[in-house]
Amino acid sequence: MRLANVTGVGTGRDEHSGADVIVVFVTHRVPRDRLRDEDVVPDVLDGVPVRVLAIGDVGAQGDA
Repeated sequence: MRLANVTGVGTGRDEHSGADVIVVFVTHRVPRDRLRDEDVVPDVLDGVPVRVLAIGDVGAQGDA
């Protein structure tokens, strides 16, 4: 969560292989070469593939 643009983390399944994955939610995708090394989301964490999903800005919603 300390990485640039990261707003959340979850688990899911790869849409092609059906394998378990870690999903990292970001406000917007940034080319790897434009990120600082410490802000790059790894491809694999503890042997589990990582997928990055751009979801835009996230905010709390009030009661309807």
